Amino acid sequence: MNQTRCRCYAIVLPLVLATASAATTHAAAQTTLRINIAIAQNSHYGVAIDTFAREVEKRTNGRYKVQTFYSGALGAERESVEGVQLGTLDLTLTSTGPLPNFVPEVAILDIPFLFRDYAHARAVLDGPIGQELLAKFPPKGMVGLAWAENGFRHMTNSKHPVNQPDDLKGLKMRTMENPIHIEAYRQFGIQPTPMAFTEVFTALQQGTVDGQENPLSVITSAKLDQVQKYLSLTGHVYSPAIFLMNKAQWDRLSDADKQAFLEAAKEGVKANRARVDEDERKAVADLRAKGMNVVENLDKTKFQAVLAPVYADFGKRFGQANIDRIKNYQPQ
Repeated sequence: MNQTRCRCYAIVLPLVLATASAATTHAAAQTTLRINIAIAQNSHYGVAIDTFAREVEKRTNGRYKVQTFYSGALGAERESVEGVQLGTLDLTLTSTGPLPNFVPEVAILDIPFLFRDYAHARAVLDGPIGQELLAKFPPKGMVGLAWAENGFRHMTNSKHPVNQPDDLKGLKMRTMENPIHIEAYRQFGIQPTPMAFTEVFTALQQGTVDGQENPLSVITSAKLDQVQKYLSLTGHVYSPAIFLMNKAQWDRLSDADKQAFLEAAKEGVKANRARVDEDERKAVADLRAKGMNVVENLDKTKFQAVLAPVYADFGKRFGQANIDRIKNYQPQ
C-alpha cells in the first residue's frame, strides 16, 4: 500500500508542480498597461479606450491587459502626454490641444476652418498626411498608434447669443493650451484663458470664465448645459485626437504584438467616430430640451474674414503649400 502511495505521489507531484509553474509563468507573462483620458467614461473617448483595451487583450491572448482611467484620474491632457513621454504613463487618448508643446508640426491641424466636414478631416488623418504627422512622434519619446477625433468645436457662453463675430468681443473664454487657437481667438476679440479641461466646469460655474468651446460630444458628456446658457454652432476648429503610447513600452513589443496594438487602436477609432456621429445627430435637440439657446446656420465666411491676419501668419509659419495640401486633399 505504501509503495502504491509513493508511486502515486511520484506521478502526481510533478504534474502539480508543472501546473503551478505554468500558472506562474502565465501570470508573469501578463503585462498591465495604463491608459488615461481627461473626460468621462460615457463619452466618445471612453468608448474608444474601452474598445481599445478589450481588443488588445483579445488580440494578444491575454498577455497584455490595459487598465482604463477616466475623468483625468491620472492627470489632465497635458499631464497625460508628459507622462507618456516620460514613461510614467503607458498610454493616453488626447486631443491635439497640448500637442504642439511636444510635436510642433501637429499644430497645423488646429488652424480654424481648415477642414470642410468630418469626411474630409477623417480622410486627411487616415491618409498620407496623417501618417507623415504620426512619424513626428517617435523622436519625442512617443508613438502615435492612430488618429481618432474630438470633433468640430462650437462656442458656448453664459452672457448672450453669438450670431456674428462681433458678439465674441470681450468674452472671457476658456481655451485649450494651444497657441494656434489662442492666436485666432484673440483676433475675434475674445479674452482667451488657457485651462485644463478638468477645471472647466467649476470655472464656468463660478464665473471665472464666461464661456468655452468644444465639440458637441464633450459639451453633452460634461453636462455643460448646467453652467452655460448659449450655444453657437460655429464649427470653427476641427479637433483631432490621437492614441499615444510610450515609445520604450512600444519598443518592448514583438512585431506581432505591435500589429495587435495598431489594430486595436483602429477598432478604438471606429468606436470613437461612431459615437461622435451619434452625438452630432441628437445633441442639439437634447441640449435645447435642457434649456440651452442654440444658434444654428451661422455665416461662417464672416468668421473666416475676421481671421485674415492670422491666416497670413499661419501661411508663413507652416508654409501655405502645406495648408493648401490639407485643404484641397482628395482621397485616392
